[in-house]
Amino acid sequence: QVQLVESGGGLVQAGGSLRLSCAASGLPFSNYAMYWLRQAPGKEREFVAAIPWSGGSTYYAGSVKGRFTISRDNAKNTVDLQMNNLKPEDTAVYLCAAVRWGSGTPRRSGYDYWGQGTQVTVSS
Repeated sequence: QVQLVESGGGLVQAGGSLRLSCAASGLPFSNYAMYWLRQAPGKEREFVAAIPWSGGSTYYAGSVKGRFTISRDNAKNTVDLQMNNLKPEDTAVYLCAAVRWGSGTPRRSGYDYWGQGTQVTVSS
């Protein structure tokens, strides 16, 4: 059974940092591109960042570029999202997702697996 389990969310003041982690099990992790997406109340789910199955190039939404960093550890089957200089508009549920043999480019659909999400709240 495939599981993606996010952790690391919480409440932080604007300008602060959080590090999210997604632990994967039940799948050949190194074969999957890993994504972070987020969904704020009343808004559509949006792409945040991604890293392809092969590692290397990473992709970011314009709103987080320069502040967030995605990384993966294939030995530990984890993908992390380091979030710096957080803003109130970053408040959302953050979810990780996996795409088999994915390139990591932003997409609206076609994810193979999803996690349950972790709440990030940034106070002003």
